[in-house]
Amino acid sequence: MLKGIPQILSPELLKVLCEMGHSDRLVISDGNFPAESMGKDAIVIRCDGHGVPELLDAILQLFPLDTYVECPVNLMEVMPGDDVETPIWDTYKEIVTKHDERGAACVGNIERFAFYEEAKTAYAIIATSEKALYANIMLQKGVVVE
Repeated sequence: MLKGIPQILSPELLKVLCEMGHSDRLVISDGNFPAESMGKDAIVIRCDGHGVPELLDAILQLFPLDTYVECPVNLMEVMPGDDVETPIWDTYKEIVTKHDERGAACVGNIERFAFYEEAKTAYAIIATSEKALYANIMLQKGVVVE
């Protein structure tokens, strides 16, 4: 255990966050996301029993978002014809606003299949047990400035 580190962040996840460099991407996936097949060329970390919001909040305490791109945070768009509400997106925007001065303005959307293609190039994918639909989120790492 370490002081000041959220307990939800496992040693394996902390190592991966530390290894990531500027512009590397991290996907925090919901329980329906095909993490293993999308993550064939990535590090897949299982966080079963946890939801995306609690992990997102913990990660953003340590993980700077990229300031060189307009949207370093991206959500998977709802497919046309799917009658799905996405209140979890508001939760994500509140969490991002807490950790980045750009707030919800740095959160974008990516079409579902384009999101899958981007996920295949991510450095790591965190597989959660999140039950909300369209709850996948992709973060692009920035530079630590201190």
